Amino acid sequence: MTDAFTTKATYGQVFAVTQFRAVFAGRLLGVMSDTLRSVALAVLVFSRTNSPLLTAMAMTIGFLPQAAGGLFLAAMADRFSPRTLITAGYALQCTVGLLLAFGHLPVAAGLLLVAAVACLTPVTTGAAGRVLAEVLTGDTYVLGRSLSYLVAVSAQMVGMASGGALVAWLGVDRTMLVTAGAHLLASVISRLFLSPTEVVRAGGSAVAGGSIVRKTLQGNAALVAAPGVLRLIMVQCLPAAYLAAAGSLLIPYSAQRAFSPTETGTLLAATSVGMLIGDVVVGRAFPPATRERLVLPLLLVMGTPPIALVLDLPHPAIAAVYTITGMGSAYLLGLQRRFLEAVPSDLQGQGFALLNTTTMTIQGIGPLVFGVFAEFLPVGLAIALTGLSSVTTTLLLRDAIRPRTSG
Repeated sequence: MTDAFTTKATYGQVFAVTQFRAVFAGRLLGVMSDTLRSVALAVLVFSRTNSPLLTAMAMTIGFLPQAAGGLFLAAMADRFSPRTLITAGYALQCTVGLLLAFGHLPVAAGLLLVAAVACLTPVTTGAAGRVLAEVLTGDTYVLGRSLSYLVAVSAQMVGMASGGALVAWLGVDRTMLVTAGAHLLASVISRLFLSPTEVVRAGGSAVAGGSIVRKTLQGNAALVAAPGVLRLIMVQCLPAAYLAAAGSLLIPYSAQRAFSPTETGTLLAATSVGMLIGDVVVGRAFPPATRERLVLPLLLVMGTPPIALVLDLPHPAIAAVYTITGMGSAYLLGLQRRFLEAVPSDLQGQGFALLNTTTMTIQGIGPLVFGVFAEFLPVGLAIALTGLSSVTTTLLLRDAIRPRTSG
């Protein structure tokens, strides 16, 4: 481990950095707004078409198209100023919200508009990753990356939980206006507080002449070929997909167990509570070297508890299962330094874009796969399979998980 990463940092040191606060605030506003817009769009689509399929598409239309952006446009994250990309990205999302609020677009046009803009999301997240890598050093970078991930997950869950009530209160059009206003605020914050002096990276293959698409494909190939990068991406993405799948089955599982709406809401919140506890405790209580040694145990903590749902556990025990599972997600703290050092410096922005693209894509696929299992198996057994799959994946990738002993 390099000397810069051996000294334990605090969350106060991370938030003391102005540009981190700008990225953090923008991400919080952006992800929550994206989620609210998905809920409002789904309500609108269902009211117009009465189609469950189109409604489901509306809920996920902002996620899966990110795969196209990560595959063909991610090189932009290393070829332009991060402030420009982030500010423009949020401004574009604001425009989408205004068009959906006032444009009275056909259903197909609205879905295509959201999908098209979602293709640029990996560029924005890659640029944000560049900012964090440039303004945070040593262990503050590890904590900053973890906080960025945690705020995204928490904002998404809050958006999902509050979206239905907000749409019922304000209506679809006004909810779209709320999302547009939040994206506008994120754009203004980014413009005011991110550094205007950042320049395009020089000297690396990512900035050489050629089209964005060709350079993105070449950069992705270089990232996959770089030692350790692909395995580290898989270790960060696959367990998160199993976690998302376990959460996606909670509503049908609660219905099968005849839990009340309050009991169901408690279960839906349990994972987020566990994630917050795990991130804060592991981040504050353990030095960097210990966090890296805890990656494997925490992954097993994350994957093992859902296996218990093959049994008809009482509600408090199920809430404990999901809380403990969420706590295991703190394993990501032990991988941030290794991923940063594994990614070639001239492909840093694209590396973060590829990581985010893979995460979002696999998290979209995971619930679908285990949802199919739940069509033919008891839902509790399908949830148990997410845990078994997580543990199996952890053991198969243990060589990538094991920390290096060299200095």
